Amino acid sequence: MIVLLMLTGGDALEDYAAHKANADLQSLLDKSPQQAHLMVNGDIKAIAVDQVSVGDQLLVKPGEVIPVDGTILSGNTTLDESSLTGESRPIDKTTGDTVMSGSVNGDVSIQMVADQKAADSQFQNIVRLVKQAESQPAHFVRMADRYALPFTILAYVIAGTAWIVSGDPVRFAEVLVVASPCPLILAAPIALVAGMSRASQSGIVVKTGTTLERLAKVKTMAFDKTGTITKGHLQVSNILVQPNVSKDQLLILAAATEQQSNHILARSLMQAAPEQLPTVTDVKETTGGGVQAMIDGQLIRVGKADFAMPAGAIQKVEDTAVYVSTDGQYLGCVTFTDELRPEAVTTMTELHKLGIKNLMMISGDRQSIAQKIAQAVGIDQVHAECLPGEKIKVLKQVPADLKPVAMVGDGVNDAPSLVTADVGIAMGASGATTASESADAVILKDDLRRTVVAVQISRSTMQVARESVMVGIVICTVLMLIASFGVIPAIIGALLQEVVDTVTILWALRARSIAIKE
Repeated sequence: MIVLLMLTGGDALEDYAAHKANADLQSLLDKSPQQAHLMVNGDIKAIAVDQVSVGDQLLVKPGEVIPVDGTILSGNTTLDESSLTGESRPIDKTTGDTVMSGSVNGDVSIQMVADQKAADSQFQNIVRLVKQAESQPAHFVRMADRYALPFTILAYVIAGTAWIVSGDPVRFAEVLVVASPCPLILAAPIALVAGMSRASQSGIVVKTGTTLERLAKVKTMAFDKTGTITKGHLQVSNILVQPNVSKDQLLILAAATEQQSNHILARSLMQAAPEQLPTVTDVKETTGGGVQAMIDGQLIRVGKADFAMPAGAIQKVEDTAVYVSTDGQYLGCVTFTDELRPEAVTTMTELHKLGIKNLMMISGDRQSIAQKIAQAVGIDQVHAECLPGEKIKVLKQVPADLKPVAMVGDGVNDAPSLVTADVGIAMGASGATTASESADAVILKDDLRRTVVAVQISRSTMQVARESVMVGIVICTVLMLIASFGVIPAIIGALLQEVVDTVTILWALRARSIAIKE
């Protein structure tokens, strides 16, 4: 009966602890959208969220969960995106803005068009990541194994000595009864699951407990550039003009010529240009070259240097740029840069303070641009002009004394690198891409500093895990020494073992309430 009590009591304590530790991860699943209000010819019909098709017009009532990713057609509202990003601040949305499934609508009804099916929407992608995290329970045998062998030897030594000195074999059993292995079996995994729960509160999905263990030991952190250290949106940075040409005139001519183009630089030009642009005619776009058009009887050519001036040499600039000419006369160029994330410098500084001395940038961009970005944020090494295969090669060449290595990226081309690194971290705020599926951890909020938070949580979690194991071992050792004198009967020892289990598990659950400056 006592053995049965020990088994059932241990299982009950473990189930309770696992339930508490997983509460925050489970809350994401509980908020999953279930239905949508479809608008057809003015009529509103409630349908299951899985029946929504791309292009359907939907009505979202006050307080409801956005069913799928989409774009607002009419209405201004405030959304609560905390379940997706960990950001408690309400987000204002207006007509034309995109909305993510799983966000909670404010006090105003809105009409939206579905841009994704439910299965492809942001919330379902996050749900898949969470289920993946839950289906891969915390694996923490390595630290437990380091303590298991010496603890077992110690238990047998104390028990054997007690038997030999007293001459009573019962004394041997009394010692072993209180030699509970539960601190090794339960405490560490529960601490890791609790740490994973704490990470989810900060908008970081950690898929396995092993990820936390590796992340706590990381000595090198590598970053992709575009979309990770930078925002991934090119902006006009400078306008370089020839004599007798004004910057405003050059920008207007370039934007007017490019206004019908879908090229990314054309969109960046339009964002910087004034609203009123001159009328253009005879617009022709050359793929990979540029755009030409007639403005006030003049032929304007905007694009690459050899497109703008086919017959003349132009001194090219280092930055990304479009060159402008009129009737064969060179006017100047507009340069673009990818804007740095405002938190990038702080992130690198704090990672250095945490003892991660080797910060790398692995980018497919040109060396000059990558070097400039790296110097601006404080990165130690730069590897530029790297294809996905070359990024893997760079990661594999990191010296053994600078491992484990964590890789942070956001694009499909980063997925192989995230798998290769000891810890892959995906910036998944814009949606769970191939990178998110390949990564060991996914940052749901568009904030690079969450990498610092992830390291801090992992280290604190590992400290709690070690403490919980050591607390259990110390208590068991004291009880074994007392039992060796015949003071603790076997039945009482079995009950005391349950006390040890309870103390150890409660100590491990402290990882769920780790205080981190975010």
